[in-house]
Amino acid sequence: MTRILVVDDVADNSFLLQALLEFEGYQVDTADNGQAALAKIESAPPDLVLLDVMMPEMDGYEVACRIRQNHQLDSVPILFVTGYDAVATEVKAPVQVAGIIRKPVEIDNLMVQVQTALDLE
Repeated sequence: MTRILVVDDVADNSFLLQALLEFEGYQVDTADNGQAALAKIESAPPDLVLLDVMMPEMDGYEVACRIRQNHQLDSVPILFVTGYDAVATEVKAPVQVAGIIRKPVEIDNLMVQVQTALDLE
């Protein structure tokens, strides 16, 4: 079964994404901050990470950089989930990500982006 890690500091956002993805048959785990996400990714790498950009302490950019710096994890696809506009997100992103999902999340777009990222794996 395909495993997805949803990382968001807002519990309602994580719950929504988890419910939508589990309904589609994915196994979903969540983390509410960057440190917890990195610990989960290192102990059991998921098939895909949905990563909120704006989080306290360690934002999504930092988490993504740390994932990419670990050669055992650098092939795990990452989708940023953000309310930022496209230009700001793409210019600031210091790492290669599989795509960007805008908030509020549009369900059909979410599923297309998830499947595309998993197909690239």
